[in-house]
Amino acid sequence: MNNYRKFAPVKVMFFIIAAVGIVFITGTVITYLWNAILPDLTGVNEITFWQAVGLFILSKILFSSWHRRGSHGGWSRRARWKQKWEKMSFEERAQFKARWREKCSKTNDE
Repeated sequence: MNNYRKFAPVKVMFFIIAAVGIVFITGTVITYLWNAILPDLTGVNEITFWQAVGLFILSKILFSSWHRRGSHGGWSRRARWKQKWEKMSFEERAQFKARWREKCSKTNDE
């Protein structure tokens, strides 16, 4: 227990420094790519570093998730459904299909 308390501040500082480094690298790359490609291609204005960081954050909010794929991703969900489906008997599968057909037909009728 004492070792954990001893290294906890070191871990926190590491993650803070890593986060700042990731923000700096990402902002720099986005700024460079935007300013190298888009003004000539589309005629938009060049952007600053902080505008690039803002674009990155906005795109993460709108188009992505903040979770790691292993814990909340679609593949693990599919694997659980596949296991559940394989454990069902023939009758349970038929009932499941019938319920979904009923739900889908109600949605299409509305």
